[in-house]
Amino acid sequence: MNLPAESPSLLQITSLRADIERHQRLYHQKDAPEISDAQYDALIRKLIAIEAQYPQFATPDSPSMRIGGKPLKAFREVAHAFPMLSLKDVMDAEEARAAVDAAAGELGVDPAELEYCMELKFDGLAISLRYMDGVLVEALTRGDGAAGEEVTAQVRTIRNVPLRLPEPLSLHVRGEVVMERGVFESLNEQRKATGKKPFVNMRNAAAGSVRQLDPKETAVRRLKFFAYGAAPRSEGESLPFEASRQSEVLAYLNRLGFTVDAMAAVVKGFAGIQQWFDHVGTIRSAIEFDIDGAVAKVDDLQLQQKLGWNSRTPRFAMAYKFPPQEALSVVRSLVCQVGRTGKLTPVAKIDPVFVGGVTVSSVTLHNEDQVHLKDVRIGDTVVVRRAGDVIPEIVRSVAELRPAAAEKFIMSPHCPVCAAPVVKEEDGADYRCSGGLSCDAQRLFRMTHFTSRLAMNIEGLAEQTVAALIEAGLVRRPLDFYHLTVQQIASLDRFGQQSATNLIDAIEGSKKPSLARFIYALGIGGVGEATAKDLARAFGSWSEFASATQPQLLSIRDIGPTTAANIVRFLADDAEGDEASALAELLQPQVLAAGGAGALQGKTIVLTGTFPTLSREQATALAEAAGAKVAGSVSRRTFAVVAGAEAGSKLAKAEELGILVWDEAAFIAACAAP
Repeated sequence: MNLPAESPSLLQITSLRADIERHQRLYHQKDAPEISDAQYDALIRKLIAIEAQYPQFATPDSPSMRIGGKPLKAFREVAHAFPMLSLKDVMDAEEARAAVDAAAGELGVDPAELEYCMELKFDGLAISLRYMDGVLVEALTRGDGAAGEEVTAQVRTIRNVPLRLPEPLSLHVRGEVVMERGVFESLNEQRKATGKKPFVNMRNAAAGSVRQLDPKETAVRRLKFFAYGAAPRSEGESLPFEASRQSEVLAYLNRLGFTVDAMAAVVKGFAGIQQWFDHVGTIRSAIEFDIDGAVAKVDDLQLQQKLGWNSRTPRFAMAYKFPPQEALSVVRSLVCQVGRTGKLTPVAKIDPVFVGGVTVSSVTLHNEDQVHLKDVRIGDTVVVRRAGDVIPEIVRSVAELRPAAAEKFIMSPHCPVCAAPVVKEEDGADYRCSGGLSCDAQRLFRMTHFTSRLAMNIEGLAEQTVAALIEAGLVRRPLDFYHLTVQQIASLDRFGQQSATNLIDAIEGSKKPSLARFIYALGIGGVGEATAKDLARAFGSWSEFASATQPQLLSIRDIGPTTAANIVRFLADDAEGDEASALAELLQPQVLAAGGAGALQGKTIVLTGTFPTLSREQATALAEAAGAKVAGSVSRRTFAVVAGAEAGSKLAKAEELGILVWDEAAFIAACAAP
């Protein structure tokens, strides 16, 4: 491209960017493009060329970011400012009506008059966008709800995601990335032509496109983002715009330049919900992207606050799912798969059948009891469906079509991977391989768990690196991590001398962990983070814990027969017990005073805000060392709330209930009190 000989002015650059952004709005918001895709691409190329020659004019919100930058080496995990939790699924009209009646009853209003904002339930990849002073600075996937993968470079390439808002607002915008049907079909044709495996559905295609390490790959997939919610910059703040209803939130997001559900509507009561849901069902096949139902949210934001949340789902909203699609197939075999935790899961291998948009050839039956409850046998004709349009399941066998030679399923007494004995849980339905680290199916999970943040917290030993070490034959058990050398690690792909040295330092720095972390890191069945802390407090030292009896274990709160049996079995096992003892001797877990009562013994503490010197993890450890339980919400049983900077609703509730409030200094003093 020929550039002007003189340096372009900032006004020229700004004018070109504004022109490109106007065409983006016309295309994505108004559905009224004035230029062709080729003309639009020519404008982008012109801007890229100018910015390359005059990098002083490049900005992070420039439309040139749409084409993608350099490939990433890996995705970074980042904590969400507000958890990205799931909605409660309702599968039929009876459940939907009951949900409306329950919400109206709690609010003391007529259920027929309670207003809901109805939106399509997009079947894509949930994304959270963070804007600071109007500029997109971060994009995260949902992940586990508490933290997600940082995919900012990839999301910047999605053309209808605003890189700069028309107002200098700081907020989080939640939404879904989807792929349109025509793009999906074209992409799969290209993949087939180049010998690549086609995507099974548009949801997988959208998710896979965002999770491309090379943003340029994401850019060519022509994804689309639908915004469906907003949150303030941080806890305790209000939205930076006026909105008292969910429908007003959508309208304002649209004014800010976001694409929102054009079909969204406010309806009254269950009758309105059902009418809207039925209408969407009739036009579902004509919608250009995948949906799997409708989302109904109480429209009034104040009423949403009154209804609040259950442990993981909002009480003011529900996902009203379409009925699953069903088909017939024949079971050809029943086999057992060994999961990462050692659980044996029966799997039916069936004749491939197309159901719910994908071809299904394997169906999980969860456990032996379910196989017998549904009376599924080898040779049976079965009804297959995709529950929630996602997970294939066998609904039932068709007894009248059963051949005389149909075989019943029998659980193998030995692991199909390592041949170790299979053990059934004492008070459960699951069978597990007893091979532990000796089982190839479990090794990666067990060793990654050992190095994880809540366990030994070895920075740099994430699953990908652990897998590479196992594949290279450098490690087979946790003890092997502590015998690695810089030279061995530097020989791996993506490692150099300095990064290998850093990893060895991190491994060395993990020595002398707390006893609770060490016990949790061992991966004993049923022993989570909280139980490991209870065990550490009860026994105080590794030697005392290693000789624990079942009656001693059962006397500890929240430890039942199954967990106690798992601990005794683990410690007595020749391989697992010996490995744990050798690790304890090497790592020297921190010894605690057995059964000691701290200054806050039996008290419930809530932490909120940011503290001057303590991280949240350090504050939690300090409280627990003093015998307190750290809770996530304030109730009348809360003893004290420790409030730091930007403390929000938890502080307000503590003051409302007359609960003791400490700053960091008072909290530290209370923990140290005799």
